[in-house]
Amino acid sequence: MAIGVKVMKRPTQQTSYLRATLKGMALTFSHLLRPKVTMQYPRGKSSKDWTLSSRWRGTHRMLTDEQGRAKCVACGLCPQICPANCIKLVPGEDEEGNRYPLIYEIDEFRCIFCGYCQEVCPEEAIHVGVHYENSEYSRTVSCTTSSGSRRRRTRFHPVGPVRPQG
Repeated sequence: MAIGVKVMKRPTQQTSYLRATLKGMALTFSHLLRPKVTMQYPRGKSSKDWTLSSRWRGTHRMLTDEQGRAKCVACGLCPQICPANCIKLVPGEDEEGNRYPLIYEIDEFRCIFCGYCQEVCPEEAIHVGVHYENSEYSRTVSCTTSSGSRRRRTRFHPVGPVRPQG
């Protein structure tokens, strides 16, 4: 069975490419007369004309309870849901049977800031904040631990129910 292709003729008498070009140039020149909106970024980070969107997903933070412990119960849902596979979680358990993360780190080079980890967390322990300045001079400072500090990717920071002194 043959497929029929309908060829449409372009109306060349009614179409003026010169008129379309002049309309485009008029729009371009009208932008030259408008006030400039350049923000002088590190000195002026925000203004009344520019604010961060309410849907912005920035750097991850682990929330803590009243005693200063991480709210995380090490359920393992965040590493499972993460499409970039950037969350490392090693669960632990104290004497009372409460679960907590021994190691919880997010590799920010691999993270795509999708926010799935925040949505799936049953304890609302992970918060995707509004911090947007993630540039660094060194690639070694690319991992965020559960305490929120940035550090080298190769070292792990234990987080437990009792914080070590010193």
